Amino acid sequence: MLKGFFNVPVPVNEPVKSYAVGSPERKEVKAALEEARSKQIDVPMYIGSDEVRTGKTRPMSPPHDHQHILGHFHEGDASHVEQAINAAMGAKHAWENLAWEQRAAIFLKIADLIAGPYRAKLNAATMLGQSKNVMQAEIDAACEFIDFVRFNVKYMTEIYAQQPPVSGNGIWNRLEQRPLEGFVFALTPFNFTAIAGNLPTSAAMMGNTIVWKPAYTQIYSANVLMEVFKEAGVPDGVINLIYVDGPTAGDVIFNHPDFAGIHFTGSTGVFQHIWKTIGTNIHKYKSYPRIVGETGGKDFVIAHKSADAKAVAVGLVRGAFEFQGQKCSAASRAYIPSNIWEEVKKYMLEDLASIKMGPTEDFTNFINAVIDEKSFDKIEGYINSAKINPITEIIAGGNCDKSQGFFIEPTVIVTQDPMYTTMCEEIFGPVLTIYVYNAEHYEEALELVDQTSPYALTGAVFSQDRYAVEMATQKLKNAAGNFYINDKPTGAVVGQQPFGGARASGTNDKAGSMINLLRWVSPRTIKETFVPAKDYRYPFLEKDS
Repeated sequence: MLKGFFNVPVPVNEPVKSYAVGSPERKEVKAALEEARSKQIDVPMYIGSDEVRTGKTRPMSPPHDHQHILGHFHEGDASHVEQAINAAMGAKHAWENLAWEQRAAIFLKIADLIAGPYRAKLNAATMLGQSKNVMQAEIDAACEFIDFVRFNVKYMTEIYAQQPPVSGNGIWNRLEQRPLEGFVFALTPFNFTAIAGNLPTSAAMMGNTIVWKPAYTQIYSANVLMEVFKEAGVPDGVINLIYVDGPTAGDVIFNHPDFAGIHFTGSTGVFQHIWKTIGTNIHKYKSYPRIVGETGGKDFVIAHKSADAKAVAVGLVRGAFEFQGQKCSAASRAYIPSNIWEEVKKYMLEDLASIKMGPTEDFTNFINAVIDEKSFDKIEGYINSAKINPITEIIAGGNCDKSQGFFIEPTVIVTQDPMYTTMCEEIFGPVLTIYVYNAEHYEEALELVDQTSPYALTGAVFSQDRYAVEMATQKLKNAAGNFYINDKPTGAVVGQQPFGGARASGTNDKAGSMINLLRWVSPRTIKETFVPAKDYRYPFLEKDS
């Protein structure tokens, strides 16, 4: 009965454009970059039907060219958080009662707008605002967000189609998935435009209304996303975009009785503080809030003595240094067996010697800037400490310069101590630390990988020995929510590898999967009896004859 009704377009992963010399997409994004740099934009908050301008503005600049001003955004205060909550609650009734296919149509239109007329603009905004090279921006801002939306629409319809089996004559059991009772808070990071788009839209797709607070360093591309949402027909008040600092937002939101859930990507420390605050305030809420978060990582690569040295080297260079290591999944610690170390080292140094670093507008640059001065200073501190430590050696990079932009060379540290600071702590920058282990002590190395970090987001094993692969797969089953064999630990694809980790890395609710969408609904079972009983007595109550 429901088969035709739930016949939505079958999603396929959005093809990644090459941006090769002479390609139309290269010309389009270069034109978009030029236009964006030629003007300063005024970015309001979007609350209900209002574009809110407070007059308290803050500049937006490319991390690789921090003296250039792209525009200014209007910072809000606690009153704007309250206004956004009121707008979300005011829009809730109409939105949650809108037929599912009408909501689906809006989000499918969002995907098509980004795949077409907004692709260059959104990618250019990500390149400038977050200092991503064109390929990293294409994979993130365009393709991954398109995939999130299209696959989530499919998962949504599959969720609604799930119904109990037939229950016998005279009874009809059915299941409905209700939006959460209240509003959802989307707190999004700087490093992925796709995540910034997915966290509010995935919950909104299921009939919820949203208060969305992006990282300040991502507002430039968040503004483009909001343009797309409005053009696609997202009703006023369904997604409300505010720019306030974290404590200001938290003081209002986590004390509000209608707070129904948080969709979060960010640091482990912030997430744990949020969880504690929600727990303290649990008596204030109408329902138990859904807490969904993806946090930090200290992602590993371990190679077996049978591994292909060249494959390991490329996996480390790409996994550690694409987007300057500012991925939750970036390779940050590596364990290389002694028998292939010199070969791996040679290939890595050759590749790193050929890598160029500079602004995103120059497409020959593989490495760009880290996001801001605070991040730069933190990463530089780790590097400077390694320079003077007798048990560590920097074999590549190590130079930092923030005069023009926040540039840090891809840096490789080799340590004699597998528990050295940069093997254990999340750095979130272009720093890879390597420990060379005795090639005959693979099993002990696996135990070290599992026990070193509190995180469990991504990890990879390189080996041409299937028994070694199996051993790693079993021993590291709790060490990574996304596990890779003979590949770098980054680049999860929606619909293929749903993303998320456990331990200190989050709730593992797998963005880009049905698992995640189920967190934004509350099921209600309905049993209808067509001919109800008219006598309380059961047959067993009759006397024996």
